[in-house]
Amino acid sequence: MNDGATSDVVTMLTNHFANVIYFDLGRYLIAAGFMTALLLIFRGWAGRRKIQERKAARQDYAREVLSSLRTVLVFAVTTLLTLAGRELGVIELKLEAFTLFTLIWQTVLMVLVHDAYFYWMHRAIHHKKLFRATHLHHHKSRTPTPWAAYSFSSAEAALEAVFVPLFLLTTSLFGIAYAGFAIFLFLWHMILRNVIGHAGHEIYPAGWVDNRFFSWWNTTTHHDLHHSEGRHNFGLYFTWWDKWMGTEHPRYKEEFRANALPIRLPFPLRIFRESKGTGSKLARIPGSSAEKASVITMALFSAAVTLGGPLSAVELGAF
Repeated sequence: MNDGATSDVVTMLTNHFANVIYFDLGRYLIAAGFMTALLLIFRGWAGRRKIQERKAARQDYAREVLSSLRTVLVFAVTTLLTLAGRELGVIELKLEAFTLFTLIWQTVLMVLVHDAYFYWMHRAIHHKKLFRATHLHHHKSRTPTPWAAYSFSSAEAALEAVFVPLFLLTTSLFGIAYAGFAIFLFLWHMILRNVIGHAGHEIYPAGWVDNRFFSWWNTTTHHDLHHSEGRHNFGLYFTWWDKWMGTEHPRYKEEFRANALPIRLPFPLRIFRESKGTGSKLARIPGSSAEKASVITMALFSAAVTLGGPLSAVELGAF
């Protein structure tokens, strides 16, 4: 590479550094802040869904926020490396026009591959020879809060962050040019699901783990159990790797049912339900109409948040 090309890359990295920090820090603050506000505003709702009796202490919050700021810096470096790879031509990354079909399949593929990467990376850093140097810091959050989503040691942050450039390098070898907005959606999906996993209160409604269409989708209880004892539930987005590898907590569904409650139905729907002669006890019966309505409502809400979160962060006129 000639000196002119090197100078162009250095200039690009310098110009983008502030924007990269803004983006990575913004995602963390928006997602964790929104979840914290939700739990505070609806404290009665949240209190009935609290997973652990123990409460996070002030020093837990301080440690989680400070170490997350360090993680943001590590993530920013890998983002800059990705952009540098694009400038050097080793990463096929298109930030221009794309079709809706391309956006969907590229986002879904990235989520699925990342789920597999995270599971096996996560299991590896639980090995006794790696745990103290990499993952111990994250497990200091025995009772996690939304702010623990990025609470990693520098080593673990690097392992978490390196996925994106490695993934894009691999897809580039196959001649796949990734849409920039697909990566944007993936990154927002990642932080939103990460914050939900560390919320400390079961966000998903009763019946979720008993529904054949949604039981493969990770819940807050699933990851909270991992923080409690550390020997099960290594998955990030989905439960299937834990099921396939026999690492799912044996009491996962039992614990979820103890923490979750149905979403309270709107008044007209409650009238309809009661007119069917089901009675108020229906809310606790697995597979009941109250639980089915709750699961459907949460599924729609999850889809809306996954798309609405990143879209709300896009400046008008950017596309």
